Amino acid sequence: MNDSDDFDEDYEPEAQLPGVLPHDRWMRLALDEARAAAAEDEVPVGAIVVAGGRVIASAHNQREQLADPTAHAEMIALTQAAAALGSWRLEGCVLYVTLEPCPMCAGAILQARVPIVVWGAADPKAGAVESLYKLFEDSRLNHRVDHVGHVLADECGRVLTEFFRGKRRGPGAGG
Repeated sequence: MNDSDDFDEDYEPEAQLPGVLPHDRWMRLALDEARAAAAEDEVPVGAIVVAGGRVIASAHNQREQLADPTAHAEMIALTQAAAALGSWRLEGCVLYVTLEPCPMCAGAILQARVPIVVWGAADPKAGAVESLYKLFEDSRLNHRVDHVGHVLADECGRVLTEFFRGKRRGPGAGG
């Protein structure tokens, strides 16, 4: 991604842009990744990792392209962020993802020591932050993750809904 010389340890995400809610700017970038996934006929979930006020990783689902069940947007973004920082500990990072993380991704987030996750649409079938499980708050685990959910939830959900609606219509059905 960008040169590590631009990293600002004292950056505060709340001091972003006037008139823009603190997490909206970054979630919109994750939404761009989700749309890229849809264009590649992948389930449209996007993720970015921000550190020091800049994006150090961006990814979208690639399970079909890579024939890899673990190729979720979050997993790829965590791998990219670790490479960018030269450490598996992502302690100074914020992960933005358009869909509530599943158990696999929530586990990886915990293992990577990500301190904050911001997610968009809830996932009632597989969500491991709020919907089905609350892994980030489980006192039996040795790490906790602060999280903010439902950021641009309608827009994040709409990208998914439109994708699956198109799948139900089938190829060549139009619109």
